[in-house]
Amino acid sequence: MRHGVRGKNPLLRFAVVTALAAAPLLTLVVAGEAAQMAPPLGPCSGPDCPSTWGPPHTGPFDGADASLNIYVGGNYLVRQNAAEAEGKIAVVGNLDINKASGGAFNMGVVGVGSMVTPPNASDHVTVGGSVAVDASQANPSKLFIGGTDFFAQPPKARWGNLKYGTTLTGSYDITPDGRAIQDPAAIDEFRGLTPVIEGHSACMAQQTATGTVVDDGTTVTFTGDGTSARQVFDYGQNIGTDGGRRAIVFAGVPAGATVIVNMTGSDVTVNTSSGTGQAGDQLTELRPNLMWNFPTATNVVVEGDAQWQGSIMAGNPGSTTTLSNPGTNGRVYLAGNLLQQGSAGTEIHNYPFNGDLPDCSESPSPSPSPSDSTSPSPSPSPSESTSPSPSPSPSTSESPSPSPSESESPGPSPSSSGSTSPAPSPSGSTPQPTGSGSTPAGPPLPNTGGDSLVAPAAGAAAVLLGLGGAVIALARRARGRHS
Repeated sequence: MRHGVRGKNPLLRFAVVTALAAAPLLTLVVAGEAAQMAPPLGPCSGPDCPSTWGPPHTGPFDGADASLNIYVGGNYLVRQNAAEAEGKIAVVGNLDINKASGGAFNMGVVGVGSMVTPPNASDHVTVGGSVAVDASQANPSKLFIGGTDFFAQPPKARWGNLKYGTTLTGSYDITPDGRAIQDPAAIDEFRGLTPVIEGHSACMAQQTATGTVVDDGTTVTFTGDGTSARQVFDYGQNIGTDGGRRAIVFAGVPAGATVIVNMTGSDVTVNTSSGTGQAGDQLTELRPNLMWNFPTATNVVVEGDAQWQGSIMAGNPGSTTTLSNPGTNGRVYLAGNLLQQGSAGTEIHNYPFNGDLPDCSESPSPSPSPSDSTSPSPSPSPSESTSPSPSPSPSTSESPSPSPSESESPGPSPSSSGSTSPAPSPSGSTPQPTGSGSTPAGPPLPNTGGDSLVAPAAGAAAVLLGLGGAVIALARRARGRHS
């Protein structure tokens, strides 16, 4: 299918939101018509979508998803020990990978995640501007795309392309028959999604709250009205920035309801210890219909020691969203920039958003075509590693600014195969590599540090990473390009 945006109304209409399985919540009293986001946003799309989505794990593959899991309207920067970004990815600006201690960064297919990958032979990563992978360290950063599932017999490869608009520099490794292809027009089918995201974000912010929010010093409780099919919360404060992380709890939310949390303000930080991704966790049950909306923020910071549950939307094209938590389980749709960093292998996992969003008359008309004169083209050159320098509240527990001194080497020393020109220059001044073919098959998927992705407090590390050491090492390295 072609990943564009349909018609004047970006929403698809169909029946009531399906009930959340085994959710220990209330039941909907009033059923209403639901409006899901249109492809390539929102729910999983394509013929190989799984019927159920398990917790983050190391394999085997559980299906394929043709929808975007990550959309960045500006630049995407990878810093510190960030490890992986799962699912189909579109970046309108530049992709700049400069890990503090070098090592692998997996995109599309990963070592630990939902194991629902982009479809085979599709474009796994599309970048409108340049792709720069730092090669200045003794252990250079290295981009991996694609991979092989060695849990399957015979082993199954999942491969796809990296498409970029201007230049590609540094070291990369792409599973055959995937290729690195220069195509300045490839981003055009996605570029028009920026105003769509702006419209959705603004529309959610206009809705009347149906519930209340209380912070008792240890827990932030969102209490709904118990009946509405769409539960809306407005919160104008940070979470966990006064010296201690907060637990997050929802109450009075009917099973199957869409939950919208509007986090208002200019600098917004959420520092939480809640979220495991495991069955039986309330946030896991809410995740498919849970949207965290940051409509006006210039700086958004998500941190803590948990597996964040739910999708994230930031509607300000001038914003920077910093993810430094161990894992994010849900869609990440940003009109602005993304900074993915963290000292413990920060990861983004591919999970759909199935909820229904309000339909405002002022929603923009998406036209993701090359001729779209209104589509923004935010491609500022990340000439500095701290390019979208977020400025969260000074009381946050982790500095969102890239800090090379905090990280540990997460990945093996990359081989010379797949390397392009040495020291990358995000400004695009380095020679442009040919996009005529893929790199050699190379070693199986490198360990990118995902073994620390689950909150210790949640006790889920043993569940996610409890496989035998030899099996995990084989499986994770087997996904040389993220399987």
